[in-house]
Amino acid sequence: MSTARSATERDPALPDDFPLPNVDTARFPTERGSSVPDDALVLGIDVGGTTMKGEITDAAGVVHTAVVLATPQGEAAFDAIGVLGDQLLAELTDGQRDRVARGAVVLPGIVDPVRSIAVFSGNVGWRDVHVGDRFSTRWGMPVLIEHDVAVAGWAEWRFGAGRGHDNVCVVILGTGVSGTLSVGGKLVRSTFGQTGEYGHIPVRHANGLRCPCGNIGCVETVASGPAIARAYRRRTGSEIDSAADVFALIDIDSDAKAVVDDAISALADGLLGIVHATCPELIVLGGGLAGAGTALTEPLYRALDERTRLLTPPPVVIGEFGARAGLVGAAHLARRGGLE
Repeated sequence: MSTARSATERDPALPDDFPLPNVDTARFPTERGSSVPDDALVLGIDVGGTTMKGEITDAAGVVHTAVVLATPQGEAAFDAIGVLGDQLLAELTDGQRDRVARGAVVLPGIVDPVRSIAVFSGNVGWRDVHVGDRFSTRWGMPVLIEHDVAVAGWAEWRFGAGRGHDNVCVVILGTGVSGTLSVGGKLVRSTFGQTGEYGHIPVRHANGLRCPCGNIGCVETVASGPAIARAYRRRTGSEIDSAADVFALIDIDSDAKAVVDDAISALADGLLGIVHATCPELIVLGGGLAGAGTALTEPLYRALDERTRLLTPPPVVIGEFGARAGLVGAAHLARRGGLE
């Protein structure tokens, strides 16, 4: 194979003997919007507030190497991303390394994928970090960056529970509440590339809690994972670790049921306008809370049905990829070159 690389300058942070992959740039496309060959491998990294996960996969989705690292606070996270990618590549054989055609790194917060800037992440603590070609240079291949929720929601729509539908609302329920909206076969995105900030739709105006965003009574203050656990502790005085623990008690604990019912009511209130405005064929739930399964989907559908008069609410289903949606999406992004 040719030893030509997409980047001409070596990252000074790398040891002199660190072996970069031999990428044939005449064969492997470097631009967004172009797909890599079917026999190529791709590198995907999903950066979360607590951990970052990376995989190298083939066209069938088979994982060849996988690494998980803790996410440091601030700009140090980008050094850790580099190390994670190094470790993924170092575990491959020489032949496999030569087949790695492109990478994708998906980031939380506000992301400018066109200019390759990590604009802001409140949870991890960075602002206006110019990613540029630092990973392309370090790993010797083209590397795309994107918004984590945009990628996770796109993956569920195109390849997961929403495949075959042109109009899908994906809701990611975890530490926060966000998601994507696909209308007429197109992923809806703002000028800055953002998707759906469903968690910051105010639904408890009179007696709601103040949200970190500054508003009162946002969906996220009632229906996020931390909010559910916090509400149960406040209501009962009992310590509980997570929203999953609250869901596990709903059949035997009236306080747990009341907290979950309130969270689902708030989520339905927040989604009601979206349902009326865009008439999605399907609502797909992802993120950590989606592990509740029918204990979440069935009452959410009933709550939407109680609130709609002019249309029938769409079915509510659990996403296929669960907590892996970001990683699966990163791999598809790297393979296809864009969120198409």
